[in-house]
Amino acid sequence: MVKVYKPGKVAIVLQGRHAGKKVVIIKQLDEGTKERKYPHAIVAGIERYPRKVTRRMGQKKLATRSKVKPFIKVINYSHLFPTRYALELEGLKGAVAAESFKEPSQREDTKKSVKKLLEDRYTSGKNKWFFQPLRF
Repeated sequence: MVKVYKPGKVAIVLQGRHAGKKVVIIKQLDEGTKERKYPHAIVAGIERYPRKVTRRMGQKKLATRSKVKPFIKVINYSHLFPTRYALELEGLKGAVAAESFKEPSQREDTKKSVKKLLEDRYTSGKNKWFFQPLRF
């Protein structure tokens, strides 16, 4: 079978609280693990997208509207929909690991690092499609 979910691939969450949100695959586990026997992936996505900015806005307003609220999650393959897009985020692979889900404090630290990486990517102007909410 062809591997659809590779690290860096952008997917859309179909079920759950984050349904309709875009995520980037960080690590794929096709065979599953001991505690999760189904094929799944560790993903990082955007819970709250940045808001629209215009040329008239000042620096302070621009900074607040450019904020991103991320989430990290382990999601079953059947709840993901792959897209043709990819995101090359080398920093994300190092930031999110399977151990970061064990304790809430580790999870929060990981979310903060992911937030910084995503906001840097957004302000640089790359991958504009990833930072816009789905319209449906």
